[in-house]
Amino acid sequence: MLLPLAPLMTFAFVSSITPGPNNIMLASSGIWFGFRRSIPHMLGITIGFGVLLAICAVGIGTLVMAVPAMQTMLKVAGSAYLLYLAWQMRAMNFDREAEQAHHPMGFMAAAIFQFANPKAWIMAITGGSAFLPQMAPVSLAIAVYCLVFCAVNLPCISVWAGAGALLRRFLSRLFWQKVFTAVMILLTAYSALAIWL
Repeated sequence: MLLPLAPLMTFAFVSSITPGPNNIMLASSGIWFGFRRSIPHMLGITIGFGVLLAICAVGIGTLVMAVPAMQTMLKVAGSAYLLYLAWQMRAMNFDREAEQAHHPMGFMAAAIFQFANPKAWIMAITGGSAFLPQMAPVSLAIAVYCLVFCAVNLPCISVWAGAGALLRRFLSRLFWQKVFTAVMILLTAYSALAIWL
């Protein structure tokens, strides 16, 4: 059963584990809020992405991406949100009082963000066109495709939140906090600009 799904699982792993807006945001969330408080963010990404996968698997995603205005709107929304996050990061610090004053991204916001994330659209359209299992009925193929992709996606993105939470332990000195904050701001801003490349 797993052998025919191996190409899909490989694609899901490679596309989910590589850097992108979701993973950079999760690494930041792991650092600022820890792994446990980032769980709703992770679940929101996986469930929202699962819905996007289903939409693209039935062909709607291809139609959406065929409309230039829709592509531009997705890029604007995705890059604007990432630039907003980069701007918010400049004021963050690592003390407990400041941490309690801010909140990690919630489940619903993370789920909705998938529809403004160009990398998620590319993953979903590419996966749906190339790796949809050959099963009948088509609804079963789409369900298996979405479940397998999401089952691979969740552990992959969890690695980024976990890495952030682990790194948080080594950022006790103010100098390294400032250096790391600057790096994360630059990476987030780069992700926003890379959407247009």
